[in-house]
Amino acid sequence: MSNRDRSSREPAGLDGLPPMYSIAKGEVVSVQTYGAFVRLPGYRKEGLVHVSEMSASRVESASEIVDVGEQVWIKVIGQEIQGEKVKLSFSMKAVNQGTGRDLDPNNVQAEQDARRRRQFRDQGSNRITLEAVLNTTCSKCGCKGHFTKDCFSAPGLQYALVPEEDDEEPLRQQTSAAAPQQDSDKKKKKKKEKKMKKKKAKRERKELESDGSSGGDGKVKRRRHSSSLEKQDKKKKKHKKEKLHKHS
Repeated sequence: MSNRDRSSREPAGLDGLPPMYSIAKGEVVSVQTYGAFVRLPGYRKEGLVHVSEMSASRVESASEIVDVGEQVWIKVIGQEIQGEKVKLSFSMKAVNQGTGRDLDPNNVQAEQDARRRRQFRDQGSNRITLEAVLNTTCSKCGCKGHFTKDCFSAPGLQYALVPEEDDEEPLRQQTSAAAPQQDSDKKKKKKKEKKMKKKKAKRERKELESDGSSGGDGKVKRRRHSSSLEKQDKKKKKHKKEKLHKHS
């Protein structure tokens, strides 16, 4: 087989494909919230530097680290080839951005990240499906059998599960038994309220009587005090008159 036949069968995206764990300097061509796309010299496609691979510390947005047109050092940490499509994953935190030195020469961190991404994909494919009625009560509509996030009822409307024929009789018995209990509870509450009102009325009467008696005693004391003062004044006047008569 000639070299021309081999090159014709190879996907177009493999021309100039950088090898795994190689280090190169590329240009940032696009910046998104989840990462930045970097183009390497000699290869026409871009690779993605995810925000988790930009820095050892947490990065909220790629625009905090890089700008379009900026030259950055990258390390190839992932290659996904699907027919004519090639997806490349780069890392900036594995390379010193000042000197281009490899900070993960044994590729330990790169392999751990790849393993973590693989586990996340496997767990995402195995979704749990529940077919039985859930033993939960929705806080939005008050019904049983579903979560609040899965509730589709409009505000103000309430829906409940229709009971089976066998379950209708015990429900009726429970409601009929609960009705007389509610009536007796209401009567007890009314009696208690009446008693409390009577006690309040008695207390108010006692307070009024005590206030009235204390007020009468005060008036009597004031009258006695005023009369005693008048008598003392009269005695003083008589005594002065007697002295004047003696001197004269």
